Amino acid sequence: MVADNLLKKVKQLREITGVGFRDCKNAIEETKGDIEKSIELLRKQGIAKASKRMERIAAEGLISISEEDNNFSMIEINSETDFVAKNSEFINFVENVSKAALKKDGKMESILISEMNNLVELISKIGEKITLRRSAFVGKDKSINFSYIHGAIKKNIGKLGVLLSLETTKTKDKIADLGKHLAMQVAASSPLAIDENDIDENILKKEKEIISEELKNTGKNTNIVDKIATGKLNKFIAENTLLNQEWIMEPKKKVRDIIKEVAGKEKIIIKKFIRFKVGEGL
Repeated sequence: MVADNLLKKVKQLREITGVGFRDCKNAIEETKGDIEKSIELLRKQGIAKASKRMERIAAEGLISISEEDNNFSMIEINSETDFVAKNSEFINFVENVSKAALKKDGKMESILISEMNNLVELISKIGEKITLRRSAFVGKDKSINFSYIHGAIKKNIGKLGVLLSLETTKTKDKIADLGKHLAMQVAASSPLAIDENDIDENILKKEKEIISEELKNTGKNTNIVDKIATGKLNKFIAENTLLNQEWIMEPKKKVRDIIKEVAGKEKIIIKKFIRFKVGEGL
């Protein structure tokens, strides 16, 4: 490796990890200049400072969506503090990575390869842990796609984002309002799945256990307990499946009712939705 490039890599690694020059130099040489592998190597070697910055929790940040020709990408990039998330350099970085994500079809490995140097430089400059947490992509694939950013601080950048795909015989202009409002519904109501059959069996099993435990000591007979349990589970399913949720703009109707009204004699099917909220699950 060229001496200037080696020194630059060592400096970047020291900025990220806080490890001394010699250990960083050895790690860079051993991994042939790969920053990520160098961080991993230093951690495996048990060098205490190596993970100091990288182990701090980065649960703030931003969601960004990019779109071109019915292809959409969405990314979440995290920082440690909301202060950094509002920093113009961080926002510009998020915007640039979002554009790269669209070109890379949302494939995180490809995004990381293309943006690693910019990420390392930003971490060095800002002094916080910054992570590219997750990405998603929806392409044409016989669907019409929509997006929504809640509380946007800039066009297509905010704290909560949704991608939604509809399969339909209608043209986009005929379902534009429906698509937008469905994406808003997903943002506001956070469904777990499109319909009952799509809910993860483990989630239903866990919910049944919670309900059973809740009703165990009520003193009611078995038949009544079973009916109450069934009612509670059905309510859980209705509240957490998009098609069975109350329509936020007209709560007396279900989402499936609104779709049928707009579809008329034609077809509108929700194929997929993806919802990212900053820091969720961290």
